[in-house]
Amino acid sequence: MKRTFVKEFQGIGACDVYVSAVDAEKKNVGGCQFACELLDVVDEKRFSGKEGELFKADLIHEGKLVSCIFAGLGKESTPHSVEAAFACAVKEAKKQKPHTIGVFVNQAFPGKSVEAVLLADDGFDAHKSEKADEISYVFYGVEEAQAREGVVLGEAVRTTRRLVNEPSNVMTPAQLATEALLAGADSGFDVKVYGLPEIQDLGMKAFLEVARGSDREPKVIAMSYCGDPDSKKILGLVGKGLCYDSGGYSLKPSTGMETMHTDMGGAGAVIGAISAIAKMKLPINVTAVVAACENILSAHAYHPGDIIGSMAGKTIEINNTDAEGRVTLADAVTFAIQEQKVTHIIDVATLTGAAITALGHEITAVVSDSDELWEKTAEAAKPSCEKVWRLPVDKVLGKALDSKTADMRNSSGRAAGTICGGMFIQKFTQGLPWLHLDIAGTSYTDGTAVCPFGATGVGVRLLYHVAKNCAK
Repeated sequence: MKRTFVKEFQGIGACDVYVSAVDAEKKNVGGCQFACELLDVVDEKRFSGKEGELFKADLIHEGKLVSCIFAGLGKESTPHSVEAAFACAVKEAKKQKPHTIGVFVNQAFPGKSVEAVLLADDGFDAHKSEKADEISYVFYGVEEAQAREGVVLGEAVRTTRRLVNEPSNVMTPAQLATEALLAGADSGFDVKVYGLPEIQDLGMKAFLEVARGSDREPKVIAMSYCGDPDSKKILGLVGKGLCYDSGGYSLKPSTGMETMHTDMGGAGAVIGAISAIAKMKLPINVTAVVAACENILSAHAYHPGDIIGSMAGKTIEINNTDAEGRVTLADAVTFAIQEQKVTHIIDVATLTGAAITALGHEITAVVSDSDELWEKTAEAAKPSCEKVWRLPVDKVLGKALDSKTADMRNSSGRAAGTICGGMFIQKFTQGLPWLHLDIAGTSYTDGTAVCPFGATGVGVRLLYHVAKNCAK
């Protein structure tokens, strides 16, 4: 995407289409007098600026057709209303196949305006013979420095979407490690990749059990950013890195496997988040950890009924090989604590179908034993425009993970599946403040205004704003 920032609007003609977000009073449209004068003559019944409302006006300027598209904000500008309005306006504008789109940014949220456009004009055509034409954007009423956070977050989400959208024959554990190294070099954080011999030496037995069904070597990726060298606090971000999940011997149906290349959505989220954190130079120390592998059915794969070890020394009865993500996260969390010395932990995972049953595809489920982390996450949900809902941590529910033959079992069954999946991970947090994000329902979409199709990049902006809150 090509983009230009222009502080003062010089008049129509430079772009094929102009878009903006308009409040119910139809005033101060991106600071553009031309747009205000145009809307002054529009009847209230045709366009009143209500949230979700669209209005299009076609003009002839010097023999050229120029379109203006306005999206309603409602009574006031909020991060959510601004994002929704610009996303809808861009979606409508793209139907005209323009070469250039001019954007009158919302003056209250200039960065969010730019961020919304970057997310709405996104797609995945890497493997198509014919590529979509690139659109050039001109952002009016803002300098690039004013919109930097929006640009950084928009690009971070787009990067995460690309990583998650790539099929598993491309985005292997080794390739994911390479992508992390490239992101570190670009954004300014350190990356260390651990191969099979090093993982074995670390004693990551649970992770290796999940990985041993595949011929592709597992990788542990440790990413570190030091933005506050005087502090001993380190925020740990741990992302589930299943580059493909067949379910193992607890085999998924074929229709359930078609999108299982996206089971590393948590890994993509933490890579995108630490990239944005480092680029914006937040004054906080952050370590992101990914244990990347594949869960494949083979003669070498682990079985239901197996009892396996873990890096923490705890034993796990495997009663469902398709509940593999929490098994890999157990060792990834232990690694983050023992090797990276994190002091509080947020893990992100496409963990349970139960999260979709409970909260659908718009709200991320949260399980946490830390009121402080939850409060910072709930606060971060507003500027990030990512909805979250906290589920209870109840010891009675956790009893479903009790095992007669090991320290615990990896699956509790259908009842309270999202909660118990999170509470399994909690058993490895060593009492540190911890929060779990189950993004199974929110990480992928058939299409919304802000995400045309595929991976949504959920978690990137939320984690960035949590880190920003923790740095206060």
